[in-house]
Amino acid sequence: MGLWGVFRILSLLLVPLLPGTACGLRLLPTVFGLNFPDLQCLAVQARGGQEIGCRWQPALLEVRPNKRSRPGNFCLATVLSKELTFQSPPTQNWQGTLLGAETMAIFRQLSLGTKAALAAGTVFVSMIVSRSYLAGSLELRAWRWLFRLQLALFANSLMLIGSLYIWRSAVSNLSHSPAAESTCFQLWKMAVGAFLALAHSSFFTMLFLVAEEPYLFSLAAYSCLGAYIIMVFFLCTLSGMEQACQLLAWRSGRVVGSLDKTRKLAVRPALAVAVTAVLSVAGLLNAAQPPAVKTVEVPIHQLPPSMDSLKIVLLSDIHLGPTVGRTKMEMFVSMVNMLEPDVTVIVGDLCDSEASVLRTAVAPLGQLHSRLGTYFVTGNHEYYTSDVSNWFALLESLNVKPLHNENVKISATGAQHGGGDGEDWICLAGVDDIEADILHYSGHGMDLVKALGGCSPDHTTILLAHQPLAAKRALQARPDINLILSGHTHAGQIFPLNVAAYLLNPFFAGLYQVAQTTFVYVSPGTAYYGIPMRLGSRAEITELILRRAP
Repeated sequence: MGLWGVFRILSLLLVPLLPGTACGLRLLPTVFGLNFPDLQCLAVQARGGQEIGCRWQPALLEVRPNKRSRPGNFCLATVLSKELTFQSPPTQNWQGTLLGAETMAIFRQLSLGTKAALAAGTVFVSMIVSRSYLAGSLELRAWRWLFRLQLALFANSLMLIGSLYIWRSAVSNLSHSPAAESTCFQLWKMAVGAFLALAHSSFFTMLFLVAEEPYLFSLAAYSCLGAYIIMVFFLCTLSGMEQACQLLAWRSGRVVGSLDKTRKLAVRPALAVAVTAVLSVAGLLNAAQPPAVKTVEVPIHQLPPSMDSLKIVLLSDIHLGPTVGRTKMEMFVSMVNMLEPDVTVIVGDLCDSEASVLRTAVAPLGQLHSRLGTYFVTGNHEYYTSDVSNWFALLESLNVKPLHNENVKISATGAQHGGGDGEDWICLAGVDDIEADILHYSGHGMDLVKALGGCSPDHTTILLAHQPLAAKRALQARPDINLILSGHTHAGQIFPLNVAAYLLNPFFAGLYQVAQTTFVYVSPGTAYYGIPMRLGSRAEITELILRRAP
């Protein structure tokens, strides 16, 4: 028996079992584009099986409308018989209409969660397409708005899956209880709805509600987003624990006592809400505290004697935007000045909006006092603003030097481009964030060769690179780098994102000794991104003391 014979038998056996949309049968050739000599496609209406463009024998095919069939819906049936022949070949438009009707019928039967996942996938594909093909052709402002809108839509599509789960667990499952008609339950439904609406609106505040100081609505929306993440995690965890207990009880043959159905359905969301409330308050209080000042001594080989005990203060991931404003920036600057640094470095993600919008919020940076200068490299969020050139100009006006794939030679008496005088200098280099390459941001992208041009292996080299992944790539290309300073991870910022951040980054947080003479330090961030919470992490200003290694 040939392959075609096997396919013919399997089709006869399996086609009637496939889930239909308008009736009990589905058209495989139309869906998959098959075209076999003795495989004819027959289209009939679900009601009555009227002939449409072809001739068929009723004895060979039984059409049974299912519960979901409606007048006008088409049933597409696969018929393996040479006796069924078209009176006239169906037109391409006719076939397209049938396929479109079938596709829409299938889509209507999908759950809301599946539709949300499909929407998220569609937006994600559009983001990839716009990154690859539109970034260089659109006007910069239009591209900025398009990217942010896509990001907000993508996040909300994904969140809709979790929101449906929260609503089902906290509201729908309780709607048949005796208390469902009570005023308290109606207020509870309104509270859950408002909570979810605020969480979903958080990403849109990036488009419309950014100013010198955060708006109360933005703070509330992002706080709800943080609570949303925690609640989804614990609802899933409690559900998994419940199912695991039931499975263990079933396997051991024990009968587990349980509450009545209504009370049982209420226990899980009640526990999740209680845990979420406690952890959210703890996270809000933790993030509201000033960042911790952490002092780290790093042994550096080839460090000039005159630069022993050089003090570098590291800032990262301040994220000026919807929930971080001028007041916090003033606090950070004051704390840095109290440390009396020789050098201050900001390793990316300073901002989440355009320079013109945040000009007054970032102004306190001009009050930083660093004896040998303040330096900055871009993070991925600078490129999301699509306003990097204006940010560079603004920072330079505040005496903050952007290192755009370039370096400076720092000696005990000052900093300069090009070669330093004598031997007592170190090379401080900075690279653009790797996101610039992904976004095809014109004139930007990580260029390690250019950034380290003139940095001799005989001198101490310190590299500023926003993402730990960039640090890893830099060390693979130039293992002679003595110290790399990064950020980006936020140390996960809030639980359970800590686990994901740990798994997705080659370096997570803190000091890593990669080789005998090479170190990487990853800052957990000076503030936070959007969500004004810190849970399982702490914001930090890092004071790095360079020691001359023996």
